[in-house]
Amino acid sequence: MASKKLCIFNWSGGKDSTLALNYALKDSSIEIKYLVTTITEKYNRVSMHGVREALLITQAESIGIPLYQIRLPEMPDMKTYDKVMHQHLSKFKAEGITHSIFGDIFLEDLRVYREEQLKEVGLKGIFPLWKKDTTILIQEFLNLNYKTIIVCAQQNLKSICGKIINTKLISELPSNVDPCGEYGEFHTFAFEGPIFKKKIDFECGELVFRTYNNPLKKDDESLLPTNVNDDIGFWYIDLIE
Repeated sequence: MASKKLCIFNWSGGKDSTLALNYALKDSSIEIKYLVTTITEKYNRVSMHGVREALLITQAESIGIPLYQIRLPEMPDMKTYDKVMHQHLSKFKAEGITHSIFGDIFLEDLRVYREEQLKEVGLKGIFPLWKKDTTILIQEFLNLNYKTIIVCAQQNLKSICGKIINTKLISELPSNVDPCGEYGEFHTFAFEGPIFKKKIDFECGELVFRTYNNPLKKDDESLLPTNVNDDIGFWYIDLIE
């Protein structure tokens, strides 16, 4: 009998991560050692998604897989990000981990970047959702009785920030918005469904707006989406445990 692939799972806490983990847990060739999440050190929140560390910890406890946090400075440039990630990936390799699992769906350049990062330390990538139709994926997510709330949305999508995703909401998205937000239009927090032992309870707090410099306008790229040309604005709903 072939030995299992010892893996880390790159966990954002959102719907795509949740569905990819749902797939991975059903794969008998995979063993997941850690859920790995990047945290912005200054705010103790999930990078880009803005979810509080405490809720992330509760979420991981409900799943039952150890959480491994990678702490990052606010808005790191790529050189800093790559250095930090290389250090942690090397540590994983030394622990016998061979693969890293991602919830990416169709962004080719992002996959190439991830695989190049992994190759530097001798790891391989696994992409359970790769090239699947995003309209079908979001419906599958809902059909499995998962629930997720939109915690971050680009400035033109303020009306959906803080809403729980359902079929009606997806059908009403503008035609240029991907149903899974794969271009970075919105991010989510999953709080109920098959991989969770119990529902994660929270209350919605303040809705805030933040603007970031577009990385295309800087010499050093950051980790922000690059599908718009001006400064990037996002709405965030604060979830309070």
